[in-house]
Amino acid sequence: MSRLSRWSLRRRLVIGVALLVAAAFLLTGVTTLVSVRASALDRLDEQVVSGLDRSLGPDGPAVEDLGAPPGPGSESDQPPARVGSLHVVLRADGTAAATAYTDDTGTEVALTPEQVGILASAQLEHRTPTTVDLGGTIGSLRVAAEARDGTTVISGSSLQDVTATTTATAAILAAVMGGVLILVTLGLVLVITRALRPLRRVAATAQRVSDRPLASGVVELPDRVDPADTDPRTEVGQVGSALNAMLHHIEGALTARQDSEEKLRRFVADASHELRTPLTSIRGYAQLSQGEGAPMTPTQERSLTRISAEATRMSALVDDLLLLARLDSGHPLRRDPVELTHVLIEAVDDAHAADPHHRWLLEVEESLEVLGDEDRLRQVLVNLLGNARAHTPEGTTVTASLDLEGDEAVVRITDDGPGIDPELSARLFERFSRGDASRTRRADGAEGPAGADGAVSGGDTGGTGLGLSISEAIVLAHGGRIEVTSEPGRTTFTVRLPLLAGGLR
Repeated sequence: MSRLSRWSLRRRLVIGVALLVAAAFLLTGVTTLVSVRASALDRLDEQVVSGLDRSLGPDGPAVEDLGAPPGPGSESDQPPARVGSLHVVLRADGTAAATAYTDDTGTEVALTPEQVGILASAQLEHRTPTTVDLGGTIGSLRVAAEARDGTTVISGSSLQDVTATTTATAAILAAVMGGVLILVTLGLVLVITRALRPLRRVAATAQRVSDRPLASGVVELPDRVDPADTDPRTEVGQVGSALNAMLHHIEGALTARQDSEEKLRRFVADASHELRTPLTSIRGYAQLSQGEGAPMTPTQERSLTRISAEATRMSALVDDLLLLARLDSGHPLRRDPVELTHVLIEAVDDAHAADPHHRWLLEVEESLEVLGDEDRLRQVLVNLLGNARAHTPEGTTVTASLDLEGDEAVVRITDDGPGIDPELSARLFERFSRGDASRTRRADGAEGPAGADGAVSGGDTGGTGLGLSISEAIVLAHGGRIEVTSEPGRTTFTVRLPLLAGGLR
């Protein structure tokens, strides 16, 4: 992104218009200076040609009188030479017959041989003024020449007046245009700032709306663009009117979404509650039939085993759905002091007993207490340890650690397994998210996950894809957060919970 694209609209407008005005002033100033200098040169050229005519006279150049100031009491038909005027008579061989230059004091001085040589070598056209630099104290002059009878008469005038006029004009233009440009820029700032106020108010309304959490829950959007900023005759008014219409539609859509979620949540909760009784009955009748000891065919025995296993799995799924529905509806959890260290130790012991083929390590340096529901926090730890066990090969090392970081108790479950598929990471905590669409059946009849690290259900009830979503909901309900980082050879689930005041022992 370029630096210009990061500028505000006001800055771009002010600088852009100011640059255009400055360019217009510059063009005007240059044109004026060129015109003034051209006009001054034209007048100077007329004076040079007029001086050339006076030097020539009606009878040719008066060499003997050139450069000789009149004596006391003498009279002259010619007016005194102007300051900065030059009169030179050159012979046919290029030598000077007479030279005279009137300096700033009105004194006529002779040219040096070098200066005469410059004039003699200059390509002077007949009666056409040309600029020649003689250097020294004389500098640049406009000179014109005419040859008569082998003698060349040169007349000229200094460019000092032209240069002074041009310089003075440039200074005046720079001062006036610079001051005007400053005033114009200040005026632009004021005008554009005032013109953009409605746009800033519209942007402020959009910013307030964007700061509101819109992902879930009851959402209200009371912010609207002021009616004064919704005039359809102006561009800003059109934007403000469109924003109000969009906010109205968004509010309606969010309300409809919330109503739909509430209905679905109530349905899931009611259905889960109602399903618990028939599932319990199915499990009870299956266990009763198996406990009678009556002779059964292999098919009947296998069928009762499968009925019992599937009923157990469905009961766990119903319990998970009911728990999620209650957490989504804001159902309060117990708020008791929980010794997190003790809960973690027991969870690791249970995981080791359930699967001795993994290597289980525990790193706990101090006892930490948090405020919450011990059973639900235990469920989170069991889910994460079961996730590591179910999705890593035998011999994998799983490390559970508990640390104190600031005012948070931090639990990390780390394994050195194959890692999580990057495509799965973005939806890892979504409900019914699994590491692999294909499923395998365990020997006891329950479903088992067949993919890499992914979402699993709690415990060994089978892979419903609700385990991590339940864990996240429980942690969020405790005011904490759960995170995951994964790469081949290292996957870490991190649970952060607020530490109970005085919970460090």
